[in-house]
Amino acid sequence: MKPSIKTILLLALSILGISCQKKSTRNIVKKKSTNTFTKYVNPFIGTSKMGHVFPGATAPFGMVQLSPQTNFAPMFQKDGSYNKETYEYCAGYQYKDSTIIGFAHTNFSGTGHADLGDFLVMPTTGKLNLHPVSSEDGQKGFYSTFSHANESASPGYYKVDLNTYNIKAELTASERVGFHQYTFPKSENSHIILDMVYNVYHHKNKNVWTFIRVENDSLVTGYRQTKGWARTKKVFFAMQFSKPFQSYGHKKYDRETYDGFYRRFKQNENFPEMAGKDIRAYFNFDTEEGEKIKVKFALSSVSTNGALKNLEAEIPHWNFEQTKSETENKWNNELRKIDIETISEKDKTTFYTALYHTSLSPILYEDVDGQYRGLDQNIHTSNGFTNYTIFSLWDTYRALHPLYNLTQPKRNNDMIKSMLAHQEQSVHKMLPIWSHYANENWCMIGYHATSVIADALAKNVGDFDVNRALNAATNTATVRYFDGIGDYIDYHYVPDDKSHSSVSKTLEYAYNDWCIAQIAKKANNQSIEKEYLERASYYKNVYDPSIGFMRPRLSNGKFREKFDPMDTHGQGFIEGNAWNYGLYVPQNIDTMIAMMGGKEKFSKQLDQLFTTEIEDKYIAQHEDITRDGIIGNYVHGNEPGHHIPYLYNWTGHPEKTQERVRMILKSMYADTVEGLCGNDDAGQMSAWYIFSSLGFYPVTPGSSDYAIGSPNILKATLYLENGKTLDIRTSNQSEENTLVKSVTVNGKKLDNWLLPHNAIANGGEILFEMTHK
Repeated sequence: MKPSIKTILLLALSILGISCQKKSTRNIVKKKSTNTFTKYVNPFIGTSKMGHVFPGATAPFGMVQLSPQTNFAPMFQKDGSYNKETYEYCAGYQYKDSTIIGFAHTNFSGTGHADLGDFLVMPTTGKLNLHPVSSEDGQKGFYSTFSHANESASPGYYKVDLNTYNIKAELTASERVGFHQYTFPKSENSHIILDMVYNVYHHKNKNVWTFIRVENDSLVTGYRQTKGWARTKKVFFAMQFSKPFQSYGHKKYDRETYDGFYRRFKQNENFPEMAGKDIRAYFNFDTEEGEKIKVKFALSSVSTNGALKNLEAEIPHWNFEQTKSETENKWNNELRKIDIETISEKDKTTFYTALYHTSLSPILYEDVDGQYRGLDQNIHTSNGFTNYTIFSLWDTYRALHPLYNLTQPKRNNDMIKSMLAHQEQSVHKMLPIWSHYANENWCMIGYHATSVIADALAKNVGDFDVNRALNAATNTATVRYFDGIGDYIDYHYVPDDKSHSSVSKTLEYAYNDWCIAQIAKKANNQSIEKEYLERASYYKNVYDPSIGFMRPRLSNGKFREKFDPMDTHGQGFIEGNAWNYGLYVPQNIDTMIAMMGGKEKFSKQLDQLFTTEIEDKYIAQHEDITRDGIIGNYVHGNEPGHHIPYLYNWTGHPEKTQERVRMILKSMYADTVEGLCGNDDAGQMSAWYIFSSLGFYPVTPGSSDYAIGSPNILKATLYLENGKTLDIRTSNQSEENTLVKSVTVNGKKLDNWLLPHNAIANGGEILFEMTHK
């Protein structure tokens, strides 16, 4: 009997269904979740102690970071000695405080040194007071008390009640404009203060010049130039009020030696020009009960005209809720790039707050017309890229930029082009070391822009000119007067009697040189590749086999006699010791392990690192190393050791990597105000958490492989820029099951503990089978 047409159709559909089920999910494009991810972000995580993050309002990678400042702690005390308290206020805010002195428009996120705090705005009522903390006669300043019970924050929004004045303060921001909304009580003496004296890491000579113009009864423009961590920093502004002010004025706090014929004017009241080093201006209002006064405050590195263009382009209206909603949507678009399910809700909050922190810097650094101030202090226009600044490269090359290569390669491409523009504008012809706001601040060691470039090339990210990048890298690596490079080239190590942190420099330079060799390989320049591969082996010259540690070596070829591998101060290492920093040879891990005695001995050394308690005397000299970030002698609260838990993979003991990683995820991070065990360091600490939570980590940026760890998620979907999705799944996952029995990538089990980037760059599936044995 012949089958019916209906039977044939059902059979065909059945076969088609089976075929579709068997087909790989690798190229299936999923629609991004429409969930509200901002609800999982707590901007207060890390605002206590050492996290140095701010809770205020900002857009993703925005130029404006509009955030409360809770104390004024200058760098130096009256006797000229360093004020240790200033370190607590790298981001202007400490959760322990109960006072607010105003809201500043620029803030670093998570750094271990600081600057910024530009343009402090504070609403007040009553008798005008222009001292933030206390007046010269000891009277209370214009600060207000507040309670955390009446304070809240979410991505793009901050709110607090200023108890002293009965004013509700609300903040939001676009990329280049801060938006204030103050709800006042009824008062004939309401004020909005613009404090141009205040800085983060303030010192008496930090303000070089301040200039303010009152354009009309509701628009003020100006700029400030400072000399701080950035030696020559200029920021311009345009400040627009929603209501005309009745009167205004200012007070100068610097001694004026010459003022030309401006002396014929009474300048301190209702005079539309204000100029000097240290100025506080004020604007007076009558307010009704519950009246809202709004302030839009735009920034520019170019000019006040640039700030006005930014203001008009980004927030041309007075609808505070509209801007708040738009910025929240921008944050949701960033956060939904990784959609996760976790074992606990606390883990989800920790994860998305970490992801939020990775999107706070580097920051956009150009006006809406593409103009920006360059390193040469001239005005440039970006061509074919968006310009960024704040490159904390000693920190962020390790995991933050590798994360961008996975989650947002277009932005990382722009960041690399920004670094190449920096190199062209540099009188030293060097790539950035640690740069911000059109300045090189020369902080830390190494030339790690080379790592960012090499990692992008290894993962096929970007359309920048490879030969231009290679030239920029080799120029940087041959500036003999920079930080011991000349001696490094001559001696094949950095001699300790000629340069501080000599071992750290030798190790970092050797890794950077390996990165340059990888760039040269991409450029098909075999001679440079060969030259820099040889330089990449110079780490061997600071290893002392008689003690089994990297050790400072003198220019006479001998190792320094007085040496303690446990001490973090004065032992040839920067912010670390030989136990931690001495394990930094990411470009040649197998050779390092063999050099140090082989796999079993090295594995036991790692065990000892995690279990031997370091004494307080060995960390007492460093602000950046505290008990909060230490496990045994392993320092997770600072960057040089972030790769160390993964080194067990190279010893034949991947289970120890998995145990250590899960332990660190649980003990060094949390969903509380103390949830960061050290400075977030411009997102690096958070990037470690993101990678490790997903189950892999870039131990060697510049290579195409990740090291496998132990995920602490149930599942995750990464929505890649190319439209593909990467699904990460776990089976038998729990708090107790921290070990990985197997890893399957796109249907094929891994036969080692390395995950190739090209296996996931076009989407696919990773399956972790978990166990407790």
